[in-house]
Amino acid sequence: MKQFSIYIKKFLIWRSKHLSDKHFMYLLSIVIGLLSGLVAVVIKSSVHLVEYVLRNLDKTVEDYLYFVYPSVGILIVILILKFVLKGKIEPGIPNLLYAISKGNGNMGIKGTFSTVLTASITVGFGGSVGLEGPTAATTGALSSNIGQLLRLDYRKKKMLIGAAASGALAAIFNAPIAAIVFALEVIMLDLSVTSLIPLLLASASATLMSKIYFNDDFLFHFKEIEPYFFSDIIFYVILGILTGFISVQFTNIYFYIEKQFNKIKGDYTKPIIGGILVGIMIFIFPQLYGEGYPTINALVANDLDTALAPFTLFDLSDNMILGLVLLFSLPILKSLAASLTLNAGGIGGIFAPTLFIGSSAGFIFGYVLNLMGMENVSRSNFTLVGMAGAMAGILQAPLTAIFLIAEITGGYTLFLPLMITSVISFLSVRYFTPYSIYTKQLGSRGELITHHKDRAVLTLMRLQNEIEKNFMPVHAYDKLGDLVKIVSRSSRNLFPVVDEKNTFLGVVNLNDVREIMFDREKYDKLYVHELMTPAPEFIYFTDTMENVMLKFDQSGAWNLPVVDEDSKYIGFVSKSKLFSAYRKLLRDFYEEGD
Repeated sequence: MKQFSIYIKKFLIWRSKHLSDKHFMYLLSIVIGLLSGLVAVVIKSSVHLVEYVLRNLDKTVEDYLYFVYPSVGILIVILILKFVLKGKIEPGIPNLLYAISKGNGNMGIKGTFSTVLTASITVGFGGSVGLEGPTAATTGALSSNIGQLLRLDYRKKKMLIGAAASGALAAIFNAPIAAIVFALEVIMLDLSVTSLIPLLLASASATLMSKIYFNDDFLFHFKEIEPYFFSDIIFYVILGILTGFISVQFTNIYFYIEKQFNKIKGDYTKPIIGGILVGIMIFIFPQLYGEGYPTINALVANDLDTALAPFTLFDLSDNMILGLVLLFSLPILKSLAASLTLNAGGIGGIFAPTLFIGSSAGFIFGYVLNLMGMENVSRSNFTLVGMAGAMAGILQAPLTAIFLIAEITGGYTLFLPLMITSVISFLSVRYFTPYSIYTKQLGSRGELITHHKDRAVLTLMRLQNEIEKNFMPVHAYDKLGDLVKIVSRSSRNLFPVVDEKNTFLGVVNLNDVREIMFDREKYDKLYVHELMTPAPEFIYFTDTMENVMLKFDQSGAWNLPVVDEDSKYIGFVSKSKLFSAYRKLLRDFYEEGD
């Protein structure tokens, strides 16, 4: 390990002499992109291997094993986390957002492999979740650890994490432009040349890596996109409202199930209950198994027979009404299955469930319009646009939704319908909540960095770094003479007043006692508690920086005392010092490259 550190040090010295920061970041972005493509290949291949093994078990009992597969997969994940990794992992996009918001761009070394392993098992055993989030989390952890190893600052580590997320999405969907938009919109990087070029390099290299392996055999297979008619626009407006409503329900279902599962005690009770419920759903509705892309492709191809084929408990050959009812139930059932999988302990993402929900909702909507006599309406188009509507609503990423569907279909034929449905879905959801399912937990705790620069920089500041402790305290029953002696040794003009237990009582301002401090007759007659004034506001050691700045703004003070939860005096915070630290951090955070 020591030898390795020496090599790293030598490399950093060489780099500082031969590569500028800008070119070094470009090189790292390409490396991160290639790693993202490789991770996408590994995680997809791992899932296929697990599924291959399970499908080659005894055929006489294969269907009935769907009852237990999800439970077994989640239990294996729980055991790995408990006995191998010995800790909890937070997979997916929320983990990246937390690392950027509160972790100074740092992610643990376990994240570089734990998510690949656990997500592959979860999805391979039928967990009704996706692999996009875990892929992004893994590549994000890799990029973060590379940044830490190379001693990069926060801004550069944040950039690498964004490049990793962009590379992951580009590798999975063969959609490098949409992947860049995703990093800017969801990971919340600033749009500048400094951020855009690394994202471009990472997306391009990740797509290249995945193309080498997949040989154009990506998730989606499309025939030529059918044109839409101007008269269809009103239906895309309605589809936007529909997908917005479904998006709100998905979020509500997820957090309701999370709340109920938090009440369940025991390490193995959750995976058993959740796994069995998911197993029952998969046995009745096999389309819910894993990510669900075969069903999505069937719906996009307007191949209703293939989409309904997995049903084994129902004879749908002469009963299309029943088939339609079963299809109608898929969006809500996928929401339930994904929420149960994740809250039971499974590891996965919500990107694939989102696409599944949107595609099935869009197809059903188009099918109903056909039944109503509107034969010219394309079910395939509504399936594709429905996917965008669900993404815009659930992920609150309308631009990503628009560009992803446009890019994977190989053109911009549906660009206007995509824009209409995505924007309406997004606005419908934003009416009910300002947060996506990715950001709700962080946002509710005030730990989320947004494009708002002030809040972003305040989130990075640490109160403990700004506390000044060179204020000399005095006691309430000290006399004026004692105060004068302390004043003579102090360089500050404020003196915190405390009791014998160091409880903060008030403050003596030098300006308030300047006229009497040289009157020796009062040295033994006046006590400090007679001279002190209450502080205009208190800052608690646990306050966020947003609360600190709000208290300064409301009180109009330039210095405020800091106390702990028991009101014990700690020190003072100066508004001028805060502003200086803020300006420096703002300059460092948004500094453009050479």
